[in-house]
Amino acid sequence: MIVTIQNECLTVDIEDLGAQLASVRNHHGTEYLWQGDADIWARRAPILFPVLCGLKDNTYLLDGVPYHMNKHGFARDCVFEVVEHTDTKVSFRLTDNEETRRMYPFSFTLTVTYTLEENRLIKCHRVENRSEQVMYYELGVHDGFRAPLEEGETMGQYAIRLPGLEDAIEPYGLNEQSLVTPKNGTIALENGRIALDPTTYHLDTVILDQPPQARAVLVDGQDRPRVTADFADFPYLGIWTQAKPFDTNYVCIEPWSTLPDATFVGRELKDKAGIRSLQPGTWEELSYTATFT
Repeated sequence: MIVTIQNECLTVDIEDLGAQLASVRNHHGTEYLWQGDADIWARRAPILFPVLCGLKDNTYLLDGVPYHMNKHGFARDCVFEVVEHTDTKVSFRLTDNEETRRMYPFSFTLTVTYTLEENRLIKCHRVENRSEQVMYYELGVHDGFRAPLEEGETMGQYAIRLPGLEDAIEPYGLNEQSLVTPKNGTIALENGRIALDPTTYHLDTVILDQPPQARAVLVDGQDRPRVTADFADFPYLGIWTQAKPFDTNYVCIEPWSTLPDATFVGRELKDKAGIRSLQPGTWEELSYTATFT
């Protein structure tokens, strides 16, 4: 099922499957969101919960007990319930069930709310621990944006800017098992721009922590901002596009609560870098804002 919110600037479609964005269009009809392609990347904007990226051997430990979970967790493949819907706001809710508890033995509620304010889309993730023990979780945004956005442009003309980082970035690495490795040097930027093909840097994903202004800007060939993501609630950022021998024509801007599985952390879920924890009966919200111009 598709749910639509809109105002004078934007029309936004969201699926109940995964509570993921399906379309973001301005009043001229420009589509900002990647529309999926099975030959490149079939998804569009999955929500990553309760883990993000891959786990070593698809396994994590909780108090020494192994649990198995596929890449990026299960929320992206679950149908959410619509619990509120107005012209400019919609909320989706996912609660635990027998299947999720086999992978993740907590009672939880994940509520995802989309709100339109002029040309801004605010996406709020509220996580509630309904268990009787401390709950550990990870949460990530994985929104894919079209690049280029207009006829006659090419992907190579577009770039990502991280305000406050003008000369170089210092990303984490990835090994052959897709585990994060420690930072190992810097990569020079060209006029403050990060190319949209991370394979330029021999990386699957550019992974950064604490970008100085918690902002990432997709700019076009004239260096004009087209999509600006503000993510003060998220300490980590991934920038990714599929490695192909041709232009993929999309890029994902991915605010993360946590680092993915890494060579320098333990196997326990609570040992992961940046892991979030909630006491029984408590909740917290992680939000980010995308501005479309």
